[in-house]
Amino acid sequence: MDGTNQFRPIYLDHNATTPVDPGVLEAMLPYFTEAFGNPSSVDHAYGHEAAGAVEHARAAVARAIGARAEEVVFTGSCTEANNLAIVGLARALGEPGHFVTTAVEHPSVLEAFRAIEREGHSVTYVGVDSEGRVDPDEVAAAITDRTRLVSVMAANNEVGALQPLREIGAVCERFGVLFHSDLAQAAAYVSVNVGEVGLHLASISAHKAYGPKGVGALYVRSRRPRPRLVALVHGGGQERGLRSGTVSTPLVVGMGAALEVARGRRERDAARLQEMTERLASRLSGSLEGVWRNGPSEARLPHTLSFSIEGVEPLALMRALRDVVSFSASSACSTREVRTSHVLLAMFGEGWRARQAFRLAPGRFTTDEEIERAAEALAAAAARLRDAVGSGTGAGAGPLRAGIG
Repeated sequence: MDGTNQFRPIYLDHNATTPVDPGVLEAMLPYFTEAFGNPSSVDHAYGHEAAGAVEHARAAVARAIGARAEEVVFTGSCTEANNLAIVGLARALGEPGHFVTTAVEHPSVLEAFRAIEREGHSVTYVGVDSEGRVDPDEVAAAITDRTRLVSVMAANNEVGALQPLREIGAVCERFGVLFHSDLAQAAAYVSVNVGEVGLHLASISAHKAYGPKGVGALYVRSRRPRPRLVALVHGGGQERGLRSGTVSTPLVVGMGAALEVARGRRERDAARLQEMTERLASRLSGSLEGVWRNGPSEARLPHTLSFSIEGVEPLALMRALRDVVSFSASSACSTREVRTSHVLLAMFGEGWRARQAFRLAPGRFTTDEEIERAAEALAAAAARLRDAVGSGTGAGAGPLRAGIG
């Protein structure tokens, strides 16, 4: 990218959101000012042009996950896609059903399940091991003859653990249960083919993959077994009646372009970021004692690092480095209060390691020089904070809202 960010903090929070790729922005711009038609108004040139752009983007999103274009439903966010998959399916049942998910899902999944529990459905929340991974056998043990859906994220947003989707998909096929996954964190760096892993529903984010905010998509399998969903948004019947409202052509174009770019450079970006994060981890561990790495060392997102440092409070570390490095320490999707991450609690229970975890996530445009500067700044600030606590002066910290998205 250009040099306009040279005096801004080093951004290491790419799981929360990513900058829009310059090529993606270029693809979007004409649909704000020139090709601005309503894609539902296909009887005239402006609407026909916009509709064509939407369908081109739909095909690009489908290619990114190995789906058919007609199986992609555009939504206003990945959160909305998760809600449509879970709440929409529950309301289509006509009777109380049973659902299975994990204790480490994104809040947009967990809160959707809590919503359907209030409507009379039952949900089993499967735990994870100390690396944040789900055991497919525990998923199988949780399934009953009333189970209608299993939902397991592809990649954890806080510790980067990749979940065994293929094995869980095989479990769901064996029991004849529908399978949904939140693919938000996977799209930029991990290849997930919905057919190969046995998914019937999958939620996708644009802004986690160098696309714009305000748009997402839901994959809805068109072949049997085909999920039946009830729409949550009512109106003009756009998106096959599953998501009414005028489709935002520029945002949809941006999502399609972002996923097309990601598909083309996924392996290259993943290899570079894997090396970068390992170097960052080595620098921190070599500079400080008592550095604990959270999550798996393998089978993880290549750009995601979670650490707990003995004697160092993450919010104090964030405050000390506010003008130097931007990173996360608690849930960004729940900013009204700072509380210990449900993911770390599921992994470690109520202990210091869960309370003192923070996440570093470089991205496509992060430079090697930025990683070196960030590692040096993090290690120095952590050492100062530890010395201050040891000397009894403490580390002043008022409320700080920050997070892991």
